Amino acid sequence: MTPRSENLLSIRPKIASAKIYDAMRAEELFQNKTLRPIIKMQHNLFIMVFGNYIAKHKNLFYNLPLQKQLAYIDNAILKDIKFRNSVKGMIIGQFTIEEYDLYIKNSSALNKRMMNIVKDRLINSVQLFVRPEILEAV
Repeated sequence: MTPRSENLLSIRPKIASAKIYDAMRAEELFQNKTLRPIIKMQHNLFIMVFGNYIAKHKNLFYNLPLQKQLAYIDNAILKDIKFRNSVKGMIIGQFTIEEYDLYIKNSSALNKRMMNIVKDRLINSVQLFVRPEILEAV
């Protein structure tokens, strides 16, 4: 294993709830061993990136009721290809060479898994997306 791979693996958080079994399908194993730790590690970055996404789209997000905010997040992750590719790059950039080799063999299914995890994390963190001027007043 290269020093880069060792360094990448050493900084990833351990996720006790991410179960790994011998009988798991390859996609689920990759999700639990690779995607979940990387996405957890990058969580704060994803929060900042989505906050910037909101700002670049004229802060419309803040005027929406909660249900529409959740749909806004869903739409950004699943339908805005430019944003989606940016998020994907933040995850893929944390792969080891070996993981990337596994990823390219089934990228379509793994992309779906990674985007759903990121979407769920953003939805679960919706309370963090507050108008910047409200934060300045506090």
